[in-house]
Amino acid sequence: MEGITLKNGLISYYGNPAGYTEKDTAVVDCIFQTEEMAGWLAGRSLTPKWTDGVMERLMAGEQPSVGGETAAPLKNMRIWQLKPETDVYMKFISLDEMAKDFGSPNPEHYRIAYDGQLGTNDLEAIFERCNVNHPPGYNGHSLSMSDVVELYDSSGSQYHYCDRFGFKQIEFKPQGQSQGMGMSMSQSF
Repeated sequence: MEGITLKNGLISYYGNPAGYTEKDTAVVDCIFQTEEMAGWLAGRSLTPKWTDGVMERLMAGEQPSVGGETAAPLKNMRIWQLKPETDVYMKFISLDEMAKDFGSPNPEHYRIAYDGQLGTNDLEAIFERCNVNHPPGYNGHSLSMSDVVELYDSSGSQYHYCDRFGFKQIEFKPQGQSQGMGMSMSQSF
């Protein structure tokens, strides 16, 4: 058995689904972040993008858009939830109530409960997933009113407030945050 293989855009590590390719990038589950995998990817001129939950999604039958076929590019996402020490009256309220009583959602009151990919850009699918079956690395309560979902890629971020019925796009600019592969956060938890 060959150790690492690439077939139809899918990467296997000793028979386990490890990731997939997107042009010259390999999206690979973090559990396979080894010298062997990094060397194998470098030998094929693929830039690794280590991402939590890839193996789980592939094993569940999700099909990535291999070779950029018709599907929209998959964005990364962050779930922002109010910090435990935040005023309890700010929690689990609609955007209208938040704006009326406290002003616009302020990133200083939030922390990141999840940062990764869920195999979809659809907010309703993200809501369902973050309520029914939290992805690996999810560190918060089930997605609820007052939470913010950030969809981001190299072109920037879009922020969506989880409202009473669905989501509303909002302005939400965390300080010291940059998107992309070399992402850094100056946020403390």
